[in-house]
Amino acid sequence: MMMKQILYFSLLIFLMSCVGSKDVLKKINGISYVASNEEIAESDVTPIVYLHANYVAIMPYGFVKNLDAPDIVYNSKKQWYGETLVGAKQYIQTLQQQNVNIMLKPQIWVWRGKYTGDIEMNSQTDWKTLEVSYSKFILEYAQLAQDKDIEIFCIGTELEQFITQRPEYWIGLIHKIKSIYRGKLTYAANWDEFKHTPFWEEMDFIGVDAYFPISYSKTPSVEDCRIGWKKHKLLMQHVSKTLNKPILFTEYGYRSVNFTAKEPWKSERNMTEVNLIGQANALGALYDEFWKEDWFAGGFLWKWHHNYDETKDKNNSRFTPQNKPAEDIIRAVYLNN
Repeated sequence: MMMKQILYFSLLIFLMSCVGSKDVLKKINGISYVASNEEIAESDVTPIVYLHANYVAIMPYGFVKNLDAPDIVYNSKKQWYGETLVGAKQYIQTLQQQNVNIMLKPQIWVWRGKYTGDIEMNSQTDWKTLEVSYSKFILEYAQLAQDKDIEIFCIGTELEQFITQRPEYWIGLIHKIKSIYRGKLTYAANWDEFKHTPFWEEMDFIGVDAYFPISYSKTPSVEDCRIGWKKHKLLMQHVSKTLNKPILFTEYGYRSVNFTAKEPWKSERNMTEVNLIGQANALGALYDEFWKEDWFAGGFLWKWHHNYDETKDKNNSRFTPQNKPAEDIIRAVYLNN
C-alpha cells in the first residue's frame, strides 16, 4: 500500500511539473515573421529553431488607401505571396512541421505607412462599410486559425480609433470569432493604447506592442533602459493583476540605430547610422525586466526575415537582430526560458 502511495504521489508531482513547465513557466519566445514574395523552405526554419524560438507570428495583410477609406483589399495578386491567405497557409504548414507554434496576426496597412490607430471614417455609412469589410477579412483568417489548429489568434493590431468609436461592433465581432475559432485570443494594442482597450475580459492575453520610450541616451546602457521601464512595468503589472490576464508583448524590438530606445516605434529609412550596442542593450534590459515575471507571458520579436544569409549586412540599421550582437542575447534568453 505504501509503495502504491509513493508511486501515485511521484506520478502526480511529475505531471504537475509537466503542466507547470508548459502552461505557466514556459514563456512565449516568439518572433514576427516578415512576409516575403516566395514560399519558405525547411531550411528557412532552421535559424528559428537555432534561436530557440517556440512561436512565430504569421502576418497576412489587408490594405486601405488612406485613413478614411472603408474598403480593405486583401488576397490580391498585387500582394506579396506571404501577405496572402495562400502564403500564410504555406508558412504555417512549414513551421508546424518543425514543431513551431503559431500566432496568426492579420494586419492592416495604410498607404504610405500612416498609423493605423488613426483610421477613422467620415460618416455612418463608411463606418458600416468598414465593419463589413474588416469582418470579412478577420473571420476568413479566424477560420484558417481553426483549420490549422493555431495556438493564438490576434484579432487586430493598433486600431485605437476604430475600437474607441465602434465598441459595440468589436464585442459582436469577438463573439463571431469565438464561434469559429477555439484557441487563445489577443489583440495587439499600441504601447499607449492598452490601458483603455475595452474588451480585455474577452481576451486570453493583454496584447501590447511594446515600443515604450525608455531612454534618451544615444547608446543606452542596460541600466538606463531598466530604469526607464519602471513606470511602464508597474502600469502593466497593475492592469494584468486587475484583470487577471497575462501581458503578452505582441510586438517588441529595437532598431540598431542611435537613440534606439527614445522612440522605438520609428521606422523612417533616413535613420541609417548603425548602433549595434544600443539595440543589444535595450533588448537585454527588456529581458531582464520581464522574462522572469509570472504575470508576463512572453513576446514576439519584431522582426525576422526568412532569407537569413541575406541579412549579413554590417550597415543594417533596421529592426532585425539577425547577424548582430543582439541575436546572441535573444538566443540565450530563449534557450533558458
